[in-house]
Amino acid sequence: MADDLRALEDWAGALLAQLQPAERRKVTSTIARDLRRSQQQRIAAQRNADGTPFAPRKSRQALRAKAGRIKRKRQMFTKLRTARYLRLQSDASTIAIGFAGRLSRIARIHQYGLRDRPAPGAPDVQYARRELLGFTDADLELIRERLLEHLVR
Repeated sequence: MADDLRALEDWAGALLAQLQPAERRKVTSTIARDLRRSQQQRIAAQRNADGTPFAPRKSRQALRAKAGRIKRKRQMFTKLRTARYLRLQSDASTIAIGFAGRLSRIARIHQYGLRDRPAPGAPDVQYARRELLGFTDADLELIRERLLEHLVR
């Protein structure tokens, strides 16, 4: 995957160098929006970048079992995938997509599968690795397509 990304970077860099800065900004902002949308859809589908499903949430039935209550599995990271928290920055030469604010800490813990204390005084918990951000083959193809679309126009 890293080799594919490096090859795409070399290929796109040569093409982008020929464009004016205003045109490069336009292309990078379009690509950034499309990549953010792709990441949001992948997080909503609860999939890692390699296509495997997220590790399921720990069962808490015994702690929250109440009579007469409908028990549903809640989807993880519903707030994290909103545009408010999944921010993008793009200029003529770079695209950056990441999490903003205090939620960036939560995202980092899940992205790398780190240990954290969920509440003050609580014991440390080892979280499963859930790749919130990452490039899929479809994302790399999306970048190629958007760049070629812009160059053909």
